Amino acid sequence: MTSEQRRLEPRKQPRQVRAELTRQRILTAAGQVFAEYGYAAGTTNRIAERARVSIGSLYQYYPNKDAILAELLVRHLDADGATAVLERFKDRAEPLEDVVRVFVRTVIDNHLDDPQLLRIMIEQAPRSGELLQRVTRQEWEMVGHLRELLERHPEVGVRDKETAARLVTSTVELTVHQLVAAPGSIDTDRLEHELVAMVTGYLRAGT
Repeated sequence: MTSEQRRLEPRKQPRQVRAELTRQRILTAAGQVFAEYGYAAGTTNRIAERARVSIGSLYQYYPNKDAILAELLVRHLDADGATAVLERFKDRAEPLEDVVRVFVRTVIDNHLDDPQLLRIMIEQAPRSGELLQRVTRQEWEMVGHLRELLERHPEVGVRDKETAARLVTSTVELTVHQLVAAPGSIDTDRLEHELVAMVTGYLRAGT
């Protein structure tokens, strides 16, 4: 393990319920502090105070705030159910627009918990090699499931299914990332409607 990996790794993996609850309390507090104060001013002292633990207890779990933010990003990735949605629908004869809508809505819902924290995670979260590999692996799993869905669905007219799968997943994920995390509110129902119309129309092209 490199020094960079050690800097971002949690120090203590909880083995008891009480320890796991403490870790979750630290992560929840960190999310609130980062969203409220920003990353630069979101110190470990503030996180410990919000979590109602001593600073020494916090450092038993995480060596620094970079490791905490990286853990929050991992938790965000783990909560993304979009890949599971595509896997579930690839063998079902559902209308294409309905499938696209469920996919888009799932991506949007995964970004609604705290847009300010999401923006900090996107812009400032440290990127270890392991974390980047995890993000890439998840992206390719999503693309693979969507490609299979496109190959089997009778409403799909676009010819290059591989490129279409990559284009659709990137467009939806990046658009939602940018618009939901950006300062100022956006009507997520309208965002869903427009994305579904755009993606469905593109996938039907050529039919």
